[in-house]
Amino acid sequence: MNKQTQEAKRWIWVTFKKVGFHKYPAAATDPNLQDVSYLSVRHRHLFGFKVQIEVYHNDRELEFHQVLNYCESLFTTQAIEIDHKSVEMLADELHAKLSEKYPNRCMKIEVDEDGECGGLIEYN
Repeated sequence: MNKQTQEAKRWIWVTFKKVGFHKYPAAATDPNLQDVSYLSVRHRHLFGFKVQIEVYHNDRELEFHQVLNYCESLFTTQAIEIDHKSVEMLADELHAKLSEKYPNRCMKIEVDEDGECGGLIEYN
C-alpha cells in the first residue's frame, strides 16, 4: 500500500428520509422574507439525511447498516414535529446523538428539504 493510500481519510455514509413539519415564524414579519412568507405557517417536507462518519480502516470498522439502523431509531414517530428548527439545527441534534455513540470521529451531516434545498455541516 502506498503512502497516499495509507494516509487517505476514510468515510462511510448512510442516507434516510423522514416526513416532518416545521415553520419559519420570522418569514411572516421580516420584510426581507416577504417573497417566502408562506414558510411562516406549519408546512410539510420530506427531510433527507446523509450522515458521513470517519472510519480508520477498510474492513467495516463501522457496519453502515448498523449505523443506519441507529440513525433511524432516533426518530421514533412516523412524522417529526420540529416546530421552528432549521435543517442545520436538525443536523446539530443528530450529531450530538451520533457523537455519543461514535465518539472522536469527524462527521459530515447533510439535511435537505424535499431533495431541493439543504445544509451541510462538517464536524471535526
